[in-house]
Amino acid sequence: MLPGEGPLARVPAVAVFAVVVVVFAVGVIVGGVPGAILLGLLAVGVAVLLATTWPRLRPGERLVRVLVLAVLVAIALGLVLR
Repeated sequence: MLPGEGPLARVPAVAVFAVVVVVFAVGVIVGGVPGAILLGLLAVGVAVLLATTWPRLRPGERLVRVLVLAVLVAIALGLVLR
């Protein structure tokens, strides 16, 4: 996949950011299993983006993205286990 040619190429970055923030907030506010499912969907999206961009990322960028994924999964698990 080349930069600028993917399925999100024409979607404004602000719109994508807003959707992610809203889904995250709703997931945390709702809590429990439904909230964990929403956060799990976000985690899957982050994992897919990480996998597709991995070769183009520098080691520091990889580390930050893996940490974001780990925190997202930890919060989702915390919602299920509370």
